[in-house]
Amino acid sequence: MENEFNIDNAKAQMRKGILEFCSLLVIARGPVYASDILKELKVANLLVVEGTLYPLLSRLKSAGLLTYSWEESKTGPPRKYYELTPEGKATLKTLKAAWQEFNTSIQTLIEQ
Repeated sequence: MENEFNIDNAKAQMRKGILEFCSLLVIARGPVYASDILKELKVANLLVVEGTLYPLLSRLKSAGLLTYSWEESKTGPPRKYYELTPEGKATLKTLKAAWQEFNTSIQTLIEQ
């Protein structure tokens, strides 16, 4: 049937909409390598791939929310470690409050 609701697409859109917030949450813990961000997001069932994460990190850096530093690796080329800027920390604080409000709204609808 053509008008069938695509639940997989709806779930993908929800993940996509929350991915920047979740990435900032992971990065807020301290300097982190991109592959470690991917691992954490995958553990949280956000099904992220490198092709999604790197453009997202680039957008967050361009927005002034992230900075990065290069560190030598014992097993290969230097690694880029990301961390939040002061603006990134402030933005994350605002997003956490917005998430709490949004979550409360959704829970209210679910419980009614």
